[in-house]
Amino acid sequence: MFEKGLWASRFIALLAVIFGILGGVILFVIASADIIHVASLTYSHFFGNYHPEDFHANIVGEIIGAIDLYLIGVVLLIFGFGIYELFISEIVPLQNGSDSKILKINSLDQLKDKIAKVVVMVLVVNFFQRVLHTEYSGALEMLYFALSITGLAMGLYFLNKVGK
Repeated sequence: MFEKGLWASRFIALLAVIFGILGGVILFVIASADIIHVASLTYSHFFGNYHPEDFHANIVGEIIGAIDLYLIGVVLLIFGFGIYELFISEIVPLQNGSDSKILKINSLDQLKDKIAKVVVMVLVVNFFQRVLHTEYSGALEMLYFALSITGLAMGLYFLNKVGK
C-alpha cells in the first residue's frame, strides 16, 4: 500500500508539466505580440516617411528580444515534455513512422543537457541584443568587445564538441 501511494505521488510532477508548458505558451504569445508590434512600427515609419534615429538598431533589438522570449519558451516546453516523459509516461507521436528525437528523454541528465544547450543559446541571443545598444568610446572597450565575442565563440565550440 505504501509503495502504491509512493508510486502515485509521481503525479505531483504534472504541476511542473502543466505550468511549464503554460509558461512556454505565454512566452510564445508575448513574443509574437512583440513581432506584430515591430511590424506595425516598421509599416508606419516606412510608409509615413518618418525615420527616427537608430531605427534599424531598435527594430533589430526588438526582434532579437522576441527571439529570446521564443527560446525561453522552448526551454519551458522541453522542460514540460521531459518531466512528463520521466515521471508520467512516454509521449507517443500521433503520426505513425514519425520518431521525434527532440522530445525523446530517457534520463534527468539528458533533460539537463537539452535545457542547458537552449539556455546557452538564450544567453548568446541576449548578449547580441545588449551589444546592439552599447556605445563604445575607446579602443579598450572595443578590445573587450572582441574578447567577449571570442570567448563566446570558444564556449559554443567546446559546448558543441562535448555534445558529440
